[in-house]
Amino acid sequence: MDAIDVALVQIDDKSLSLVEYEQFPIDDDIRKAVRQLSITSNIEEISRLDNILGHLFADSVLKILKKANLKSQDITAIGSHGQTILHLPYAEPPRTLQIGDANIIAFKTGITTVADFRRMDIAAGGRGAPLAPAFHVDQFSSDTKHRVILNLGGMANITVLPKNNRDKIIGFDTGPGNALLDDWAQQHLGQPFDKNGLWAESGRVNEALLIACLNDPYFDTPPPKSTGRDYFNTAWLNNILSGQQASISPVDTQATLLKLTVTTISRAIKKHADKTNELLVCGGGIHNPLLIKSLQNELTGIEINSTNKYGLNADCIEAVAFAWLAKCRMDGTAASFPSVTGATSPQILGAIYCPSK
Repeated sequence: MDAIDVALVQIDDKSLSLVEYEQFPIDDDIRKAVRQLSITSNIEEISRLDNILGHLFADSVLKILKKANLKSQDITAIGSHGQTILHLPYAEPPRTLQIGDANIIAFKTGITTVADFRRMDIAAGGRGAPLAPAFHVDQFSSDTKHRVILNLGGMANITVLPKNNRDKIIGFDTGPGNALLDDWAQQHLGQPFDKNGLWAESGRVNEALLIACLNDPYFDTPPPKSTGRDYFNTAWLNNILSGQQASISPVDTQATLLKLTVTTISRAIKKHADKTNELLVCGGGIHNPLLIKSLQNELTGIEINSTNKYGLNADCIEAVAFAWLAKCRMDGTAASFPSVTGATSPQILGAIYCPSK
């Protein structure tokens, strides 16, 4: 919800290269309306935003094509993850929902569009997330290093890549990444996020609050597992804050939330990837120097780098991943790991929307 990430990617059987990448801003009113959907919604509002986002996604594609001096006919397919407004893989029945009408994208751009990547995995008994690990395996596996890929988005998720062993790939959401930090900054600073972590750095970690947060059973649940804003949100935080014996200042709460993100990530790596040599970080959280420094303090002996080191902009990994997943769908190739999502078998992900020629 920070922006629309658009990556123009050239892929063949042996290589992948980023041609263009751009972030297109989303109007504040639309962003607020989408955020509100996770709190209270109705079918009319969902369908309205589904249409609006479809047009915004299509317009963003057309803009980047113009920038690259390319035409729609030059593009094989669009991979559109959509905007997640519901992700409840543990509910009965399990379900997930992304909006941004792919029909509009395909019609307006004239390009075959692949969307709805998560629900086939859920139909097969999986969590529908995370989906990037298959891409991480393809791009970042090493014969010499045990690697972990850390995506610091709204949620934080890791992919464990043992050297020379694709049979033991695991990946899961460790818990909140930037989501609680951003929501708290918006509520108390009136800013979309805590720039460079400066506000959190000026506060002090409240140990009682941190312990109360860490007591949530999600953190000790073994993978495969997945979560989202439906679970880790301000209502979750306020419920924990209400149980504290003394009031905690907003700035100390922010410092504690950053510590929560760092602690849950580092504990997950130590428990499930204790041989890690290198941690590759991507996602918006890479721009929070306090967060990265705190991770390094917790993960001594592990080399921490941005994915930029290996030729892929840390901001665009998710967008590139869904271009790659779209190619898998067009090729009819399964792109999920049961060891990651918990599905009964590897699945071909995504629905194809073809415009009339």
